[in-house]
Amino acid sequence: MAKLRLSLRLFHLALVIAFGALLAGVVSLCERVARHDLMPLRQRLTRWFLARLGGALPFRVTVAGELPAQPMLWVANHVSWTDIPLLGALQPISFLSKAEVRAWPVAGWLAHKAGTLFIRRGSGDSNLIGQQIGRHLQQGHNLLIFPEGTTTDGLAVRTFHGRLLSSAIDSGVALQPVAIRYLRAGQPCPVAPFIGDDDMLSHLLRLLSSPAGEVEIRLLEPIPSAARSRNELARHSQAIIASALQADLPLGQAEAA
Repeated sequence: MAKLRLSLRLFHLALVIAFGALLAGVVSLCERVARHDLMPLRQRLTRWFLARLGGALPFRVTVAGELPAQPMLWVANHVSWTDIPLLGALQPISFLSKAEVRAWPVAGWLAHKAGTLFIRRGSGDSNLIGQQIGRHLQQGHNLLIFPEGTTTDGLAVRTFHGRLLSSAIDSGVALQPVAIRYLRAGQPCPVAPFIGDDDMLSHLLRLLSSPAGEVEIRLLEPIPSAARSRNELARHSQAIIASALQADLPLGQAEAA
């Protein structure tokens, strides 16, 4: 039974990824023909694709809170690569990701075509990335970053790094804090975290072989960036996300516009 479940899930996932690659290729061709950036279209199509990708993963997702009506810099705790399809399905949005993801087969190319910005840790290019984030926000596009800079086991929130939050201040946009939590039978899920020496294939097979788990996503109150330093924004957003992850309140289903 477990082998059949894994086979069916792998087949479903492969179909979704193949269609996503076809879609990204068509949009890329259209951009070359039109000779201009189709970012709004790419973000909408990416949201549609990520919703299907999230649907191919063994999770039951519950969302609480209101989606922002204005473009914002989203900040979230980071547990796994699965955070991206689950959060990206909520609203048209781009991501900031580590540079290694760009080299992942198929997934890296799809992330690039979706408008992902890539940062190489320790390379000193945070100023350049900050400028790219600022342009992205000023053009009215949502962007999500994981200020912890790495994934965790989901049991605690690590220190939020504030250097990239300057872009929100400079662009005059608010922060949208998001808390994401993976559970099994009401307890922290041991399967979902993508940490340590995990490789993508092993984690994927382990995840798809497991029974469905629960994911709780909380869209918290936006944080105005005006009159705050980047470190203040980092500490405040970290604190309210950490608090939300400890809460045991039932979740309601949010409308996804």
